[in-house]
Amino acid sequence: MDWIRPERRRWIILGVVFGAMVLNYVDRQIVSVLKPTLKAEFGLDDRGYAMLINVFVFCYASSYAVAGWLVDRFGAGRVMVYGMLAWSGACFGGAFTRTFGQLAFFRGLLGVAEPTTFPAQLRVVTIWFPPALRATANSLCAAGSTVGAIIAPPLIAWLAVRFGWHAAFFVPGVIGLGLAVVWRLVYRDPPAVVGPALALGAAADRAAGFTWPQLWRTRSLWGLLLSRFISDPVWYFCLFWLPGYLQERSGLTLAQIGLLGWIPFLVADLGGVGSSLFSDRLVRRGVAPLRARQLTLAGAAVLAPVCLLTPHFPHPFATLAIFSVVGAVCLTWLFNLGVVVADAFPAANVGSVWGIAGAFGATGAICFNVYVGHLMETFGAGRIFVALAVLHPLAAVVLWLTVRREHPNGSGLSAA
Repeated sequence: MDWIRPERRRWIILGVVFGAMVLNYVDRQIVSVLKPTLKAEFGLDDRGYAMLINVFVFCYASSYAVAGWLVDRFGAGRVMVYGMLAWSGACFGGAFTRTFGQLAFFRGLLGVAEPTTFPAQLRVVTIWFPPALRATANSLCAAGSTVGAIIAPPLIAWLAVRFGWHAAFFVPGVIGLGLAVVWRLVYRDPPAVVGPALALGAAADRAAGFTWPQLWRTRSLWGLLLSRFISDPVWYFCLFWLPGYLQERSGLTLAQIGLLGWIPFLVADLGGVGSSLFSDRLVRRGVAPLRARQLTLAGAAVLAPVCLLTPHFPHPFATLAIFSVVGAVCLTWLFNLGVVVADAFPAANVGSVWGIAGAFGATGAICFNVYVGHLMETFGAGRIFVALAVLHPLAAVVLWLTVRREHPNGSGLSAA
């Protein structure tokens, strides 16, 4: 498919990345949608379920930084295809498990493979799209994650009800193999000679970046790491605990989760894309890019404490409404933080920075998952929502005080 013009190829590549993001989130939500089913099948309580989630998240966190380095070292094309093949194999394995240990192993393999997607996606956006299109392209890619979260509850519930829970693992594995073949056929790095529409992105790809030791001495990296460590657990709660909470605490059946469980993720997606458009509008009005992102993120963080209302309004529709707002806050952060990385660091480092940041975010989720499982078993869910309420406001303060534009220089320290 080398005959495709670069200006057209980049949008085809973006479409395949979108599909990979959709599948990525379908795969990771299988266990959350099937939580009561899997607990009964494998004899788990909430702490056992938390352990299963933490196996995935621990492997995910451990692999994220490595995945980012691999993307910067070997390119998005090669790393992405191997990641797709590996996570498809993990889904196939989950379909044939008979013990908790086997299921935990394949969820761990999924955690090792899935982090390849996000640094690869950010690198594709950075090198294939100039700054004028970069935020739009990034939000379209990132929207795939929540489209996956939207379709996961009805798809997984339908497969499980119609064919048994094993099918909910098997079918996404088949789709993943097909997507890997499509990616291998369409992806190319930007050509050496490009037109004006691609010139800035190609030049950014060739620009000098930080060495690995220099990168760790930048203030903005540490600000991003701490911000994601603090804020990511809220989104992981929405993914891994909300569907089960709606079944066990609000009384919805698995079939009703299929009908209604997608609503918070649709609202979250709309909020994430809308906030990206808003931050771009601030830039067009003359606000500095990083400041525009910080203002957008701080505004979203103000809404996060709405989750404090959850225990006081136990009706399932109230819970869905509350977490629609919380989900919009989470995706405003995830969508715009990717653009912050592209604005703050050279293109040669964006994969590594986003990989390290993702690892820290997943590590924060591991710590919080232990907390969630303990409180669910001991005190009930009420105290969890107090913790969720303060995380985004705290992360906003950290981001505002630490992140700036970073430039490599002879000493390897950040430019002011």
